[in-house]
Amino acid sequence: MSYEVTANRKRPTHFDGLLGQEFVVATLKNSIRTGRIAHAYLFSGPRGVGKTSAARILARSLNCPGGPDPDGCPDSPDGDAVSRGVAMDVIEIDGASNTSVNDVRQIKDEVLFAPQSSRYKIYIIDEVHMLSNSAFNALLKTIEEPPPYIIFVFATTEVHKVPATIRSRCQQFNFRLVPLPVIASALHDAAGDLGLTAEDDAVLWIAKEAAGSLRDAYTLFDQVASFSDGEIRLADIQQKLGLVGFDQLDAMAQAMADGSADEVLSLCDELLSAGVAIEQFTIDLADYFRTALLVKHGVKKTGILGRPADHVSAPVINAFTPTQLQKAVDMLFELYRNLRYSLNPRFELELVLSRMAELAFFIAPRELLDEFARLRSGAPARHPRLAAVRGEEHAPSIPVDTDATAAADAGEVETPTDLSRADWQKLVDAVRSQKLALGTILEKIHHFELPDAETLVLSFESAYHAKAVKEDTPLLQECLKLVVGRGMRIRTVVLEADSEVEATDTGEETPPEQVDMVKRVFRGEVID
Repeated sequence: MSYEVTANRKRPTHFDGLLGQEFVVATLKNSIRTGRIAHAYLFSGPRGVGKTSAARILARSLNCPGGPDPDGCPDSPDGDAVSRGVAMDVIEIDGASNTSVNDVRQIKDEVLFAPQSSRYKIYIIDEVHMLSNSAFNALLKTIEEPPPYIIFVFATTEVHKVPATIRSRCQQFNFRLVPLPVIASALHDAAGDLGLTAEDDAVLWIAKEAAGSLRDAYTLFDQVASFSDGEIRLADIQQKLGLVGFDQLDAMAQAMADGSADEVLSLCDELLSAGVAIEQFTIDLADYFRTALLVKHGVKKTGILGRPADHVSAPVINAFTPTQLQKAVDMLFELYRNLRYSLNPRFELELVLSRMAELAFFIAPRELLDEFARLRSGAPARHPRLAAVRGEEHAPSIPVDTDATAAADAGEVETPTDLSRADWQKLVDAVRSQKLALGTILEKIHHFELPDAETLVLSFESAYHAKAVKEDTPLLQECLKLVVGRGMRIRTVVLEADSEVEATDTGEETPPEQVDMVKRVFRGEVID
């Protein structure tokens, strides 16, 4: 028996075998079951997701000897002829090679004749968007009012090129990309049919490369199976196809995290010497940093990552911020675009890699502005590299220690008599986590002091800020319990003309900041 490629061997012959298109399958089966059969269908979607297969299955179901059958009349010779594309009353036309108006006129002449042995004469036109405007216009009337025994099924990968006048006369079905887990499961079944064993990592790689196209996955699977000796392994795929191993990419990323440009370039030389193409290396490295970015954001689902999350080592994840990982992906995308016009692609690659060796020092403008604000307030740096330069630990998040809070309320914790800058920053961070606006105001404080162990005095240059803090005193006291172990009496003071005006104890509302500014500009005073 001659060899048959997997894409043809695994082509579905019934709706239940159409993978990843549950909505299309359910709708078509129900319309056949209830007898609501349209005279024209338009199947659109990416390549290799089952449009032509669905058209054949629909034709087979409609022409079942016992009547339209959503199950596709299994074990029927006529149905098998439809699935093989050799049925007399199911005419398949390639729209890419039959684009002229004369081809459509031939169809118009043929539809006048009833089917030879079936219930319906069905025309399947693949890549229908390739028809000329004249051909579409010639087809309009026939599609709108065909003989009762004629059904049209159009398939296209570019539905936007099909005229609206054609689309409005058809029932439209949008086919989706096949999910990665579904493709992986189908590949395992295909390997079992051939008596092959397949590593999960190898199957995941093939499924990911297929980018949602089941036909592309089967084609790549056939290529891999041809050089696999009874077992499909990712290491063999990488070696035979000139790919970069994920372990090698991980080692390079760790060298970048360490700022070791010489090691990064040395690893690059080893890979290129092994025959890895520069374009492929760029693609693989961009995919690695994309995976690292998603893991950094907490994504763990293999179907999204395309590989297990633990393939990216923890030191790499911890070494880079999300902004730095985004920058890495952006640099590699730009490199790939530039390679086509580069005078020396290898030099171009090495230049980008040497820059990426300093990736851990990259800081975005927004982050830089935030750090400047923190430095002005005397707070420790949040960015790990800036903290390292200053010889301090970057500001940690404040965990809620309920036991410590309870102990403080019970009087079991020693009362603090001072509040350090570090404690103050912890207090600000705790407040920001509860109410961002209040935390921002606290960062603009002029100074704070503890005249006694029970009172915290906060001095502001703005009356508006003092009033806002006063209104949120209960929240501030709760956060104080978390940081210093107990609540305190809060007093807010407004600094004005080198004098301090009490903003808490007077019982009078502090004038808004705008009134304060008008009073200073016009050298007046508030009478009422």
